[in-house]
Amino acid sequence: MQMHRVMGIDIETYSPVDLAKAGVYAYAEAPAFDILLIGYKFDDETDVHVIDTLAADMASDEELRTFCAALTDPAVVKTAFNANFERVCLAKWTGVPMPPEQWQCTMVKALAMGLPGSLASVGAAMGLPEEKLKDPQGKALIQYFCKPCKPSLANGRRTRNLPAHDPDKWRLFMEYNRQDVVTEQEILKRLDTYSMPESERRLWVLDQHINDNGVRLDMEMVEKIVSYDTQRRQELLDEARFITGLENPNSLPQLKKWLSSQGVKMENITKDTIAAILQTDIPSKVRRMLEIRKALGKTSVAKYSTMMAAVCRDGRLRGVFRFYGASRTGRWASHLVQVHNLARNKLPDLELAREFAAAGDFSTLATLFGETAFTFSELVRTMFIPSEGCRFIVSDFAAIEARVLSWLSGEDWRLEAFREGKDIYCETASRMYHVTVEKHGKNAHLRQKGKVAELACGYQGGVGAMKRMDTEGAIPETELQGIVDQWREANPKIVKLWKTYERAAKAAIEEHRTVRLAHGIAFRYASRALFVSLPSGRSLCYWGTRLKQDSITGKISICYAGINQKTRQWEDTETYGGKLTENIVQAVARDCLAAAMERVSAIGYRIVMHVHDEMVVDVPAMDTDAPDRINAIMAETPDWAEGLPLKGDTYETPFYKKD
Repeated sequence: MQMHRVMGIDIETYSPVDLAKAGVYAYAEAPAFDILLIGYKFDDETDVHVIDTLAADMASDEELRTFCAALTDPAVVKTAFNANFERVCLAKWTGVPMPPEQWQCTMVKALAMGLPGSLASVGAAMGLPEEKLKDPQGKALIQYFCKPCKPSLANGRRTRNLPAHDPDKWRLFMEYNRQDVVTEQEILKRLDTYSMPESERRLWVLDQHINDNGVRLDMEMVEKIVSYDTQRRQELLDEARFITGLENPNSLPQLKKWLSSQGVKMENITKDTIAAILQTDIPSKVRRMLEIRKALGKTSVAKYSTMMAAVCRDGRLRGVFRFYGASRTGRWASHLVQVHNLARNKLPDLELAREFAAAGDFSTLATLFGETAFTFSELVRTMFIPSEGCRFIVSDFAAIEARVLSWLSGEDWRLEAFREGKDIYCETASRMYHVTVEKHGKNAHLRQKGKVAELACGYQGGVGAMKRMDTEGAIPETELQGIVDQWREANPKIVKLWKTYERAAKAAIEEHRTVRLAHGIAFRYASRALFVSLPSGRSLCYWGTRLKQDSITGKISICYAGINQKTRQWEDTETYGGKLTENIVQAVARDCLAAAMERVSAIGYRIVMHVHDEMVVDVPAMDTDAPDRINAIMAETPDWAEGLPLKGDTYETPFYKKD
């Protein structure tokens, strides 16, 4: 398809539905949904056009007709910052499908460059001149025109503000819309020199189709759980008030004061500190109060309410996946219902628990499984169900990061273990302790130490990482450093890889040259950014990279601009060999999943979810060949990863769960 013109688009919309809570698909489904303003600009024109859709008439408005003609013309590429929003809203407003094949997303390109995910933040990070930046007064205007307003005597009891209610604000809103297009076009222009592989564009298109299709929810069960949980939480609060005499037992200061009066002092009241103190000898009413606090703090139960807010009329949840949500690696993240941090289901009788919840028999559920909040947490996964007449095929890459790390480093004994189907934790422990370790046989007790070391040490982790991974506290603290040393001694090529990547990055930055390494990995520095070429052909980008010398130690470190995961601010961040290795390994693992997803989709199967290194496929019940076909695809090594041993763990299920 020959594309010969590009049209940048930005729209302003109205809906009574909360966009942040419900997502764009449910937002656009609201009967009162409307598009208020359309800003657009063709690449071969100077001016930005702004259409006031509330005043425009399709039959007579030339600009609106020009826009709609281009919008549905496959020869015109449509671009937008977060194109999913414009695409979904315009499809609803026009009643015409908006195929993602005809669209490009400026936000995705910015994220691929290691830039922030909001229009205002990208402009600031790129140092755009003031006249090109997003207008900061937009938030107030959006609040006024795009959301319902509270009826009052002063506003004549209206529930929505229209242009006639404040013409001056409306004119400002139109200029705000125009400026957004200017900002987006300037960002696109500056990013134009950085090309993304065609494979990434195809993958974004697949991502959009997955989001458009959505996944079916068991809404009857969701509604029953939300209704009961609301009642149960109130019962727990009433019990907490009775036990403590506090007006608000949810107040941490009040609760701390009450605990102190009972002879129990807690500096911090968190999930971990509550769990620890419940293991000690404390008064029975303190124990019960902390149990209630623990149950009320089970935030995963809130995912059911999110499902109710975000589900579409046909019972499907859409728009869950964020392409390039993890901009450092290109991995997906999730939106609305956070499917990337669902509680693991450990209940031995998950199906039985689900049956009682589905029947609304919460009394029996509590009798058999204990406090319902914890059971509901484990049942969240099972709310995702196949389409009518289908079942789920779930396929997960087995130990994908460990396999990629072994492949990139050339740690041959590990690669051989994977090829022979051996347990990597046992093999690691065997290397560390120089004895045979079997999962359920000889020296089986050493496997746990091998597992913790394997999970903690691969990216230059030390004692701190070991403590974080040893969640059960099974390894004495005095042994931790020794285990780290033993793991590194058993994996010398991985240790070397950390140093190799750090030296290559520093050389590329300091000498402004390309440093090429094994498996197509290459470090290069251009336009104040460090690029890392991956085997798949795409690149990671570290924006604003520089070398920084410590004034005291003289140590030189790698510094780049990025979002601080704690403060959420755009600021300088330091990295090192182990962290670079982690980014590269996770990026390659993501590319392996992407390749498998494309192959599964190409043979006609519909992917409805993908979480970390697994995909969930909606497959007709009569298709008996699907598990074997999908499993074979998962084990198929991409052309660019020769020698990487991949393996899929595939199973079928009537609802989503961990096998």
